Amino acid sequence: MKPIRTPVPLLAIFLVFFRIGLFSFGGGLSGWIYREVVTLRGWMSDSDFLSGLALGQVLPGANVTNLSVYIGQQLRGPAGAFCAVLGLLTGPFFAVIGLAVAYDRVVDMPWIQNAMSGAAAAAIGLLLIVAVKGAYQASRRLTSFGILAATFVTVGLLQWPLVPVVLCLAPVSVTLAWPRTGSDA
Repeated sequence: MKPIRTPVPLLAIFLVFFRIGLFSFGGGLSGWIYREVVTLRGWMSDSDFLSGLALGQVLPGANVTNLSVYIGQQLRGPAGAFCAVLGLLTGPFFAVIGLAVAYDRVVDMPWIQNAMSGAAAAAIGLLLIVAVKGAYQASRRLTSFGILAATFVTVGLLQWPLVPVVLCLAPVSVTLAWPRTGSDA
């Protein structure tokens, strides 16, 4: 029998998820949610949280949003789910709006334009490095290189649509790779 707990205030749910949404980005959000909800506040047990995490990863949509809905629902029902998602999304929403306003005010400054051009050049360079490394890995065998070259020629040079090209070349690629065994298959 579970002990009877006092309901978690809706404002507390909102504020926890607001702080998580505002001050965190990228990976690791579920770890921070775990720390806040299970470790620090004791609002859920480990098993309940892990069940929600697994459910959030299986359902379509953003895992963290799904997890927030689950936690809010478990704590206070539909109102809790609403407060959790609202808190998670409100901070980043206003942060992006603020950054857009700031960008609009400084975009005409020459040093900002130079910085953006430099960032774009760096992004293109990183993309090329990843592409070259991927091409190198794919070209270790002649058949893999042939599929890579055919894709590049048809999509990159001849400007054919990507989806039909992939639908035609994927079965060929799988057929050519099928008899191989080993780590590069």
